[in-house]
Amino acid sequence: MHQITLIPGDGIGPEVTRSAREIVTAAGANVTWETVGAGMRTGEECGTPLPANVFESIARTRLALKGPVQTPFGDAYPVVVEGRTHPSVTIALRKELKLFVNVRPARNYPGVKSRFDNVDLLIFRENSEDLYAGRERMVDADTAEAIKIITRQGSERVTRFACEYMRKIGRRKLSVIHKSNVMKLTDGLFLKTAQKVARDHPEFEVNERVIDALCMELVVRPEEFDSLLLPNLYGDIVSDLAAGLVGGLGVAPGANIGVDCAMFEAVHGAAPDIGGRDIANPMAMILSAVMLLRYIGDAQAADRIERALTAVLLDQKHVTRDLGGSAGTREMTAAIVDKLSKA
Repeated sequence: MHQITLIPGDGIGPEVTRSAREIVTAAGANVTWETVGAGMRTGEECGTPLPANVFESIARTRLALKGPVQTPFGDAYPVVVEGRTHPSVTIALRKELKLFVNVRPARNYPGVKSRFDNVDLLIFRENSEDLYAGRERMVDADTAEAIKIITRQGSERVTRFACEYMRKIGRRKLSVIHKSNVMKLTDGLFLKTAQKVARDHPEFEVNERVIDALCMELVVRPEEFDSLLLPNLYGDIVSDLAAGLVGGLGVAPGANIGVDCAMFEAVHGAAPDIGGRDIANPMAMILSAVMLLRYIGDAQAADRIERALTAVLLDQKHVTRDLGGSAGTREMTAAIVDKLSKA
């Protein structure tokens, strides 16, 4: 039995996490749930958008399924953890839990409209370094400076993870993304380190791409790529670009994984303007839960959910408006649960 920390979040978060939870239960997964609050609504209720009980729960469960959260503007409810201030709840969780890699699949699903076919990408984004390390300062009144941090240790760690992950699921082609033709030291270190680690995995075909050339190729022939390994900033940008290739953020799941724990989350925002209206597409959150199930070794439940979701997408009778239908969140959820009950 696996216990999972559930963070419903803000806006549409409670609706889409409820959908994922109901579907995971219907699939027969051997899990239990512990619900904790984080985000703007929690900040209004508790005075902090990220209470200590969130970390206490994840310390016990080592697993979290997180809905989208809003971070309060300004200093109303600052995101402070043990004296350290973070720009958002999500970044605070990633940093404090040491979730060093972000994993983002992007693939075509039947019934989901896209400009491209046969796209099946797996993106590994280093999650702790680069310009996102947050080392910025004002040099003078008119000049701001940010420091780009790339370490051999961080680059080795994320590359080893990517290779092991690919080996487990049968991927065979890895593209290392960089801009070392200009940033010869930082991106150069990332590229050389990744190439060195990848040599320990001769079963993979490893190549490299300059980031700007990659972006051009992804919108011309995305089906030619398999797995991408990127530093933090490029990974953030390219993972959203890849979601756009297959239907948008509404179909994009994600995982943030560290040595001791993992957090799975839909990558779209909280959309507070439609929160509580039963029109949100739960697909990204459902697929994030599928990633969680595969992570804990429950491939059977994960496969059942994907088959049921695919069947509902193909029917087009019980999908939300952004997927081409007219159903609400609850109706789409019920249709997937019905498919699971009949499988």
